[in-house]
Amino acid sequence: MTRIRPNLWFDTQAEDAARFYTDVFKDSRMGAITHYPEAGQEAHGKPPGSVMTVEFELNGHPFLGLNGGPQFTFNESVSMEIECADQAELDYYWDALSEGGDPAAQQCGWLKDRFGLSWQVVPRALADMVNDPDEVKAARAFEAMLSMKKLDIAALQRAFDG
Repeated sequence: MTRIRPNLWFDTQAEDAARFYTDVFKDSRMGAITHYPEAGQEAHGKPPGSVMTVEFELNGHPFLGLNGGPQFTFNESVSMEIECADQAELDYYWDALSEGGDPAAQQCGWLKDRFGLSWQVVPRALADMVNDPDEVKAARAFEAMLSMKKLDIAALQRAFDG
């Protein structure tokens, strides 16, 4: 089976980000860390011995962090979605990932963490609500979601129920 692994480009913070994410997600682990060699200095411009890549897993999903330099930064066109079972889980991930992040980037369950990566922290129940065949109920849940930063499952359910 072909494995797909997200590769996250950082300036110099790949190891810090990997350690942060593996602390937030309990079923996670750090993997191999590679360092820039002296060879290729004219191409990569990084000090020999500095961290080049960091392998890590979050809840069994593999990731690679690359310290590629300041040329590219994260934007909202790519985000990581966390599907939460209940409000306690949603609150945990929201609070942990938003700490030190950009509060202005918070809307409809989305947040931007301290490294600039966007996350969607959403309850499993939301998909059922907004995809409900009763269009009026689905619209109420959707409208309620649009008015929130961190999603409130009870408030979404109240809106859905009318």
